[in-house]
Parts: sequence; C-alpha cells; structure tokens
Amino acid sequence: MADPRLKAAFAARRFIVAPGIFDMISAKLADGMGFECLYVTCFGTVASHLGVADAGIATYTDMVGRVGAMARGTRTPVIADADTGYGGLLNVRHTVLGYAAAGVSGIQLEDQEMPKKCGHTPGRRVIPAEEMALKIRVAAEARHDPNFLIVARTDARTTLGLEEAIRRGRIYAEAGADVIFIESPESEAEMQAIGRAIDKPLLANMVEGGRTPILPAARLAEIGYAMAIYPAIGFLAAAAALEKAYAHLKATGDSAAIGESYGFGRMTTLMGFPEVWEFEQRWAQGGTSDGAI
Repeated sequence: MADPRLKAAFAARRFIVAPGIFDMISAKLADGMGFECLYVTCFGTVASHLGVADAGIATYTDMVGRVGAMARGTRTPVIADADTGYGGLLNVRHTVLGYAAAGVSGIQLEDQEMPKKCGHTPGRRVIPAEEMALKIRVAAEARHDPNFLIVARTDARTTLGLEEAIRRGRIYAEAGADVIFIESPESEAEMQAIGRAIDKPLLANMVEGGRTPILPAARLAEIGYAMAIYPAIGFLAAAAALEKAYAHLKATGDSAAIGESYGFGRMTTLMGFPEVWEFEQRWAQGGTSDGAI
C-alpha cells in the first residue's frame, strides 16, 4: 500500500525535498536522514545495475525488482521513475500495478518516445500530448489506492519550447496526474513562468551539471514548486569518493591512509548485522534465551 504521509505532505503544502536513491546502500542511508520522500532514479539505478546509459535499455523487469527492494527496505515514502511506462497503454497499466505492488507511494511517467533518454541529455523526442494523456488516464484508473500518486513528466521544453511544455503540463493535470514535472527548464525565469501557469503541485528536477539552474528549496517554494528531486546527488558523490579511494590504493598500495571513511562498523549496523548476530546467538543456545521453547 502507498504511504499516506506523502499525499498528506502535499495537502499540507510542505515543500518536499527528495534525494535520489539508486541502490540499497543509498536507500538505507537516505532513509535515516528524516526526508519526507525518497526518489528512485532510473539513471542511477540503471548505471549501478547494468553499467549502461539511461537510454531506454533497462526494462520493466530490470527495474521493478530493484524498486521493490528499495521500497521494502526503507520506511520513508518512495516515488519511483518508470520512464515511459515501458510501452503502450497495456504496459502502463501493468507498470502501475507492479510498482504499486512493489510498495512505492508514487510513480513517474514521461512523454518521451521509446527508447527514452535521460532528461538532461540531447536528442529527446516526445509523443503527441493526447497519447500521453491517455497513458495518464490509464495509470489513474489502474491504481487501487487513493494515496498512490502519479507524477506526469513532459520533456517537450528542449525540442518544442516552453509554451508547449506548459500546455502539456495542463493537459496531463486534467488527465489525472497528481504532480506535474516539466523537465529541464533553462532559466529561473522559465521556472517562474511554469509556477504561474500550472495550478497543480509542481516538481523541480535539480541535477548538478544539468540544464536547469539549481535553486534553494526556499526559492523553489516561493516561485510555485511543491517538491524538488535531487536524482544525481547520491551517485555523483559516491563516484567521486570511490574514484578518490581507488586512485589512492593504486598509487600507494595502502588502504589504511586513505582518510576518513564511513567505517566498517557503521556499515555493518546499517546493513542489519547486529540483528543477525543476536539471532544467531539466540538460536545457538537452542532458542531458549527468551523462553520460546
């Protein structure tokens, strides 16, 4: 079931900051930080799982298991990127049902042609707005939980311009989307125009090095946004730390002097080893320590 806290946060008009998660380490770390939502990024999940570009290569089957693991392994509501819904209308229905069963509280669907591309890279093309509106209507009908949110993304800005992107955002809102995501506006002025034009919760995509300016959460709320996702922050930080550690090891042959790390003890705790050790100790004694048998 979808977590009702996420829909309640939107209803209360609390600005939602959602870090990107891409594997179970990032998911568990972010889960303990007190965020109101976590965002499963396709870019990071595809990169960490398959080691390829976020360019429509990953399938529904590749993604739903990993999405489910992250949702089940965390207590924070999760919104998951589901690309185009992995096909036509029947695929969209199947994807919504599968992601809902996996335990997420919201799904993001986009209006790109297949195969899709990462939203801050060139060459994206979109399907007709009316075709995407049908996908949104199918998604809205497929959900069985009113707390399950549909995020509708349009990639029209880059190829068709801001006016068309705003038009599509309005159409998708009318079709039943709960949150509107206009991808890659290219200035703060464009973001302000989006905030004035669409009367629906708006999502801002804050990608370090992307096409959209990075604005503080307070400023995003001021110009009309309800939520910001930071899909790349985790895997970019992880890649930088790994590069530094591996380079040091290669240069020196010594891991002891790499410097500050998360710590093996902390990692064992994060992954639940203390519970494993307690379980093993109890059953090594025949399960009698708590009077069970």
